[in-house]
Amino acid sequence: MTLKETIIEVFLGVSIETWRLFEEAAPYLFLGFGIAALLEMVVSEEKIVTHLGASAGKFKSVLKASLAGVPIPLCSCGVIPAAISLKKRGASDGATLSFLISTPETGADSIAITYALLDPIMTVFRPLAAFVTALGAGVANNFLIREEKKPEQKNLISLSLSTKTSDCGASCSCSIEKGNAEKGFTQKITGALRYAYVELLGDIAKWLIVGLVLAGIISFMIPEDLIRNYLGGGAASMFLMLLIGIPLYICATASTPLAAALIAKGMSPGTAFVFLLAGPATNAATITVVTRFLGKRAATLYLATIAIFALAFGLLLDFIYFRLGIEATSIVGTASDVLPDDVKTFFALLLTILIAYAFYLGKQESKCCEN
Repeated sequence: MTLKETIIEVFLGVSIETWRLFEEAAPYLFLGFGIAALLEMVVSEEKIVTHLGASAGKFKSVLKASLAGVPIPLCSCGVIPAAISLKKRGASDGATLSFLISTPETGADSIAITYALLDPIMTVFRPLAAFVTALGAGVANNFLIREEKKPEQKNLISLSLSTKTSDCGASCSCSIEKGNAEKGFTQKITGALRYAYVELLGDIAKWLIVGLVLAGIISFMIPEDLIRNYLGGGAASMFLMLLIGIPLYICATASTPLAAALIAKGMSPGTAFVFLLAGPATNAATITVVTRFLGKRAATLYLATIAIFALAFGLLLDFIYFRLGIEATSIVGTASDVLPDDVKTFFALLLTILIAYAFYLGKQESKCCEN
């Protein structure tokens, strides 16, 4: 076989695996974005903020922030302006830290895709672990670290709230102002749908595609023995995934196809779960903001809590699968088998169109910012 034929074979193989994973996930992604639209329509930011202040109590504010963050579909960079907004409006440091952890680790969209590509055990375990991790970090912060105002907070708040963050780095002040008038019901529905299927989808589309392609490469090219031998389970393999996941930027939805591909190749579910928990919650941008905004001690606590809980939950998850006698590789993705192939293909094509439209709008917005 010539080099050209080999390249074509690899390209076709990876493309087929990537599309197959996308078809499996598409109906549940569509459902997840629908839930996000519902949350956008019925739960206002003001309602969330009023329950997270210091006056709510050191424990209650953290509890509510951890719960509020679980269904909200924001990535680990997209959550930064929202968390700073909560802090500016009176949320305690612990509640802010909890929101920064539980929000990017899971969400309505990532829960849906977890069910599609992994299994029901992981679907339940993932938001539960995110909630407990966020609760632990927030409570520890409120009771162990004295809350102090820092001189750079005002500037950081102004910077984060005066710009629209896109793709974790590009800032643009060219945005459409929302009126203060009360929106009608039809306008609320339209706005919620646009938020979910255009804005939110556009925010994560690039990283979702990257995650799916990497999953396709793993599925087609990585030998099963390699993963089984080095990442088959145990504390060492989990610690390795923790080191990979902490500095990496990847959203909860995009990390799921990677985890599914690795488990299918022989990685233990607990090892994959360490990546699912640590990867979305941490990256260089989030760590920097936590350090500057909440202080070095809070940042240390933030990283330590995520690391400890990720390893603990990873070991616990492997124990659960072992005690139940379940072989993870045999059930990964079986939940999505209940849907006909035609339905999966329809939603995959529909999401492809929506992603293309979101990219188009993103380019138009970039041109607007340049002018």
